[in-house]
Amino acid sequence: MQGSTVNQGSELGYTEAHAPEAGHHGEHPDLRLFGFIVFLISESMLFLGLFVAYFTFRAVATSWPPVGTPDLEILLPGINTVILLSSSFVIHNADTAIKKNDVAGFRLWFLVTMAMGATFLAGQIYEYAHLEFGLKSNLFASTFYVLTGFHGLHVLVGILMMGTVLWRSRQEGHYSSEKHFGIEAAEVYWHFVDVIWVLLFTILYIL
Repeated sequence: MQGSTVNQGSELGYTEAHAPEAGHHGEHPDLRLFGFIVFLISESMLFLGLFVAYFTFRAVATSWPPVGTPDLEILLPGINTVILLSSSFVIHNADTAIKKNDVAGFRLWFLVTMAMGATFLAGQIYEYAHLEFGLKSNLFASTFYVLTGFHGLHVLVGILMMGTVLWRSRQEGHYSSEKHFGIEAAEVYWHFVDVIWVLLFTILYIL
């Protein structure tokens, strides 16, 4: 009897000792999105460094762009800007859809966003192919290609990110109104890419 009591007491003590711990673990907040935003802040610092370098070059140059540099065409980049900004509204529809457990809807809006991103990249490649200056033509040309190319790389990463989310959505129940971090992260990243492009477009093509 005593042994039985001890065993029961031990089991009860074990349960009581670990129950609060289990409850504590269950209350841990999901910090993945916060961590992802911190990552994007670090990416912002990279772009900030490039912006500072560009404005430094511009400030010390006797003329900017250097004499003889052909003017940039604004029509195609302007169309590209409209496409990329519009895609931010499109991808937000995907987030809205998944919060309603509309998996098919989120997939559709992601595919449309990916197509718009690919169109943006195609337009950028077309612009590169028809520019009248190359990467090594002068300092303006070099900074132009580095800034726009680095941003284009981020657009590509965003498209691949959405493709990965779509691939994982093949598993039934992987994303739902309760589980949608991957979709939210892709949306936040895409908004970040759009904001950076607005700054680039303003700095390179308008100012």
